[in-house]
Amino acid sequence: MSLWEPPDLAGMRVSYDRGELRRADLHPTPLAQFLAWLGEVTTAPLPEPNAMILATADAAGEVTARTVLLKAADARGFSWFTNYTSRKAQALAEHPRASLVFPWFALHRQVTAIGAVERLPADETAAYFRSRPRGSQLAAWASRQSTPIGGRAELDERLAALERRWPEGTAVPVPDFWGGYLLRPTSVEFWHGRVSRMHDRLRYEAVGSRGPLDKPGDWRVQRYSP
Repeated sequence: MSLWEPPDLAGMRVSYDRGELRRADLHPTPLAQFLAWLGEVTTAPLPEPNAMILATADAAGEVTARTVLLKAADARGFSWFTNYTSRKAQALAEHPRASLVFPWFALHRQVTAIGAVERLPADETAAYFRSRPRGSQLAAWASRQSTPIGGRAELDERLAALERRWPEGTAVPVPDFWGGYLLRPTSVEFWHGRVSRMHDRLRYEAVGSRGPLDKPGDWRVQRYSP
């Protein structure tokens, strides 16, 4: 039996030739720029354009990253929802700072945001939870996220029990161990791939105290080497 031959990773490369990012092209605020790019991504279209990589570090300095879904982008920052007992939630409780990466590779673009993280108010969590499909609501109760599990059957049994507990037509309450987070950026960087790896990197940086993402005077733009 022949062994599988791995691809030539060293030789794999893409020529980034889909335009450029000039200082003059930028919107006056990071929020406006982000929403403009997000609009282009959603009309491209790309699968799950709101998918983002969330990187956290716990008190011991252990760094982990995973993909989550952006659920709001406003003047405050970027929001998502998860289980408060998950590994990422535990890390954020110990070290409430994180980085987000939006990997829009098909358009040769990437956005990175860094900042402090806080929990969203309970009313915002409740409003979003009520908007979720019923199956997702029940799944939030069924999954003890990031804890070991004996097998798939165990998870399926929990879900079946919850379906009996809250049958169709019955409102599913918001779990007290589930909710939203908000990252308030101190920097938001927009990266655009260029030919020969001479990429464009333009970063909005907070001036003085962190300000709203939609207030021009609170941000300066700095270009960085690729």
